[in-house]
Amino acid sequence: MHNTAQIHAVDLFCGAGGLSYGLRQAGIAIAAGIDIDTHCQYAFEANLGAKFIKKDIREVSPSELAALYPKTGIRLLAGCAPCQPFSSHRRGADTSKDEKWTLLDEFSRLIRGVLPELVTMENVPRLANTEMFESFTSMLEENGYSYAYRNCFGPQYGLAQERRRLVLVASRLGKIDTPIPVRKASDYRTVRDALEKLPALNAGESDKNDPLHRARSLTPINLARLEASKPGGTWEDWPEYLRAPCHKRKTGATFRSVYARMSWDTPAPTITTQAYNFGTGRFGHPEQNRSITLREAAILQGFPKKYKFVQSKEDVQFSTLGRLIGNAVPPPLAKAIGKQLVAHAEEFGL
Repeated sequence: MHNTAQIHAVDLFCGAGGLSYGLRQAGIAIAAGIDIDTHCQYAFEANLGAKFIKKDIREVSPSELAALYPKTGIRLLAGCAPCQPFSSHRRGADTSKDEKWTLLDEFSRLIRGVLPELVTMENVPRLANTEMFESFTSMLEENGYSYAYRNCFGPQYGLAQERRRLVLVASRLGKIDTPIPVRKASDYRTVRDALEKLPALNAGESDKNDPLHRARSLTPINLARLEASKPGGTWEDWPEYLRAPCHKRKTGATFRSVYARMSWDTPAPTITTQAYNFGTGRFGHPEQNRSITLREAAILQGFPKKYKFVQSKEDVQFSTLGRLIGNAVPPPLAKAIGKQLVAHAEEFGL
């Protein structure tokens, strides 16, 4: 980091450590991660070597948070509040009673109480259209922060996945900008770039050398559907007898990206918490007759192949790890955020 003062981050809602991992790649020190989910602890500590605090963010006091930072350097408060209430996957459902709405307010409370020099937040794009977000940015202004935000498209930051995320950065040092895209469409990383060298598997098999490279078993009819699926195609490629009743209804036309295969030579679709399940999205392997594995989902999220999520193969549970992987901040995007924050600190001679 040249002569710049070290930036130290505390990662709220740290999950399995995707945001912290990318920030660290950019040269930012990770002071601690906080999350209510105990399943995150091993991954965060094993890969970051930083302190994990299992705690509800509502119970964290400003003084407790401030004490996690060293006495010197620049303080960064980073976080990705759970985004389910704002997600497009809710399809118009009334989320006003969802308790996760309040977590952005808790983030605001801690920012006001600690006043770190830098703040970054990552979330779903539609959050930017809510009163909640307007209230958050007003709080930043009232507390002396310059801020900027952008709807970031994953492939422009080196991610082999068409994920779109809202990224906000804020600073009390001076005017700040969002991370600049680094790749053009002709240079996007593809599913082939990310996954082609992994060992081949059949449905229900796992790699003896990597318990996360494990494909979920398929029912006979779903195996037949996958065999009939074309890369980048839809269920309309199947013979009539394989189609489900929902496909035959008029509304079936709106669900062309479920029960489908990925394409080798494009970025993957957005990796969700159910990405190991052929029936929940375009999560069929481009070539092999199976859904993608937990390891493949993690790699498409931008985690390195050797990233540790569990202590032993007995701990590999599809639903638990699917949630940790699907909810993670992609490390390449986090690295771009971190590099922007480091450059910002250098700009002000700190």
